[in-house]
Amino acid sequence: IEDGALVFTPNEKYGGGHNIVTDVVYTNFVLSLEWKISKGGNSGIFYGVKEDSKYSEAYQTGPEIQVLDNERHPDAKANPKYHQASALYDLVQPSEDVCNPAESWNLVVLKINHVSNKGSVSLNGTEIAIFPVNGKPWGELVSGSKFDNESFADFGKIKTGSIGLQDHGDVVSYRVIKIREIE
Repeated sequence: IEDGALVFTPNEKYGGGHNIVTDVVYTNFVLSLEWKISKGGNSGIFYGVKEDSKYSEAYQTGPEIQVLDNERHPDAKANPKYHQASALYDLVQPSEDVCNPAESWNLVVLKINHVSNKGSVSLNGTEIAIFPVNGKPWGELVSGSKFDNESFADFGKIKTGSIGLQDHGDVVSYRVIKIREIE
């Protein structure tokens, strides 16, 4: 913890891959938090994560909201925007780039509602992604993506799961983390 923020600081001994996952599970919720990524950095926020010995990584079950330095990281230029900050990684690109530069704070709000079958991402006060979260519309979204194979058989299918913060091996900070369950 540095200045009230949770900071991932990779080192040579441990590298990346040490995600933080909540003990509490959530179905319908609003998650609000601020993130700050290092220059050239990459990280993410997962929801619907199922912890089980058959899954080695949170991204095998939990869809990811991308945390990224859009200016410097090569993922921001790929596919064309499906890997930019606040994209639903590899599935829904942001409608516009409202991301603050690396080493600046960004406010993200993630809403997941399985009853209305709607998810959304707002970044710095602008709603930039809307997507289905279950059923046939979700399946159509995943179809043809990198998650459409046996290695990801349970991807996005866990309605009640944990929330995770990704350690991708880059310095990233999170603060003012709030979650509210909704009906």
